[in-house]
Amino acid sequence: MKNFTKDEKEQIVKDMLLAIGEDPEREGLIDTPKRVVKMWTEIFRGYDKKNVPKVTVFNNGADGIVYDSMINDEGDYYSHCEHHGVTFFGKYYFAYIPHPEGKLLGLSKVARVVDYCAAKLQVQERLGHEIVDYLWKKLCNKRVCKFPPLGMALVLEGEHLCKTMRGVKKKGKMRTTKLIGAFKDDAKTRAEFMGWVNSRR
Repeated sequence: MKNFTKDEKEQIVKDMLLAIGEDPEREGLIDTPKRVVKMWTEIFRGYDKKNVPKVTVFNNGADGIVYDSMINDEGDYYSHCEHHGVTFFGKYYFAYIPHPEGKLLGLSKVARVVDYCAAKLQVQERLGHEIVDYLWKKLCNKRVCKFPPLGMALVLEGEHLCKTMRGVKKKGKMRTTKLIGAFKDDAKTRAEFMGWVNSRR
C-alpha cells in the first residue's frame, strides 16, 4: 500500500474539487485541501495501528465483589459508508455478563473500541461484529480461555446519509444486532437486554 505525502493528499482533494466542477483556487477553497487532509487523519484514524485502543481489564472479584449480572453501556458513534463514502451515525447499546472467575472491562473502554472500529469505511453489519469480536478477545485474551464472558450483545442503530440525502431520499434508521452466549441462547436474557435497549430509544 502506497504511503502518500501530505502534498499528494492535498492534490487528490484539489482534483476532486475540479472533478465536481469547482475551482480549488477560489478564495473560499484555497485552504480546503489542507483542512480535508487534516480531517481525514482524524475521522479515519481506525486505519492507523498506532491508534488501537488500550483496553484495561480487571479480575472479577479482586475487590471482594464478584459480578455475574448484566453490565450495560450506551453511546453515540459516527462512521462512513464504504459504498458511497457518506456518513452514517447513531447509537450503540452494549451489554455483557462477566464470568464470576473471569475479567471485567474498564469503564470507558467500550466507547473507545466503538470509536476506533467506526473510524474507517464500514458497513454497519461488519462494524458490530468487529466491536464485539475485539471486546470478547480482550476479556478472553488467552488461546485457551478458561473463563470467557457468559454472554455479550451489541445493538447498533444508524441513520445512513447515503439513503437520507441521495438515492431514495428516505429518512429512517437501520438496526443491527450481534449476540453471543446467553444473549443468543437464553430468551429471558435476550428479552432483558432488548427491553433495556428499547427503553433507551
